[in-house]
Amino acid sequence: MNKREVRTDRAPAPVGPYSQAVVAGGMVYCAGQIALNPSTGLMMEGNIAEETRRVMDNLGAVLEATGSSFDRVVKTTIYLCDMADFPRVNEVYGSYFGACSPARATVQVQALPKGAHVEIDCIACVADGDDSGT
Repeated sequence: MNKREVRTDRAPAPVGPYSQAVVAGGMVYCAGQIALNPSTGLMMEGNIAEETRRVMDNLGAVLEATGSSFDRVVKTTIYLCDMADFPRVNEVYGSYFGACSPARATVQVQALPKGAHVEIDCIACVADGDDSGT
């Protein structure tokens, strides 16, 4: 099986020994994203909706770098520090997907890196089943 690491400067650099995404077998496996500013590496400040938007924009940049997009996402996991934030996170999250939303799990966690309130990861198909990249 061929696999390749994907990196883009349009999303935050990994803060540990992991890849932003790995493409293998026609699928892209995106690492969880938090609301880090890709330019500075610092956590953005704002409410949970703004934080979620930054997370989704970071994920979108990684997906684009692999040749995929939100319309090819098949599974996501949302990690929340406070389940009371779910309605606002869900509203922003939902605006990134069309009629066929991906399968999803949402879990509450005690803490996330860098004091984040939300983290989201995803699995998507690579455009045209191509795992060689674009």
